[in-house]
Amino acid sequence: MADRSGAASQERSGEGEAARAAAEQAEADRRESVRIPIQLLVRDEALGGSFEPRDGHLALGGVDFDALHPPAGPRLDVRFILPGAAGEIRASAEVLRVSQDGPRFGTHLKFTDIPLDAELAIARYLQSGGRP
Repeated sequence: MADRSGAASQERSGEGEAARAAAEQAEADRRESVRIPIQLLVRDEALGGSFEPRDGHLALGGVDFDALHPPAGPRLDVRFILPGAAGEIRASAEVLRVSQDGPRFGTHLKFTDIPLDAELAIARYLQSGGRP
């Protein structure tokens, strides 16, 4: 019986390692995706208020931008227009990390709520190298 338990434990451990490796590969693939400059409108959900314009970079799955202050909360709303797209793309995003370079804060976001057609439009736009 101990052998079966040990084998089952090793199997589960192997599955856990495989899942971790797959997650790490997905993260590496995401980071390697093309990043293209884009004009964003950003609103911090914790503060509410108006959307503020930001120069940023669009990637598959999220955006990043610099600002003079870090976000107040863990979630932001973003809006932007892709050249050649039918309309404005709106998404909710989660703050992945904030870095500081001198007086500026780099904010990296992951889309958490974005329509499928918007995701597909982003993928096509990035695949085209940022051409409509």
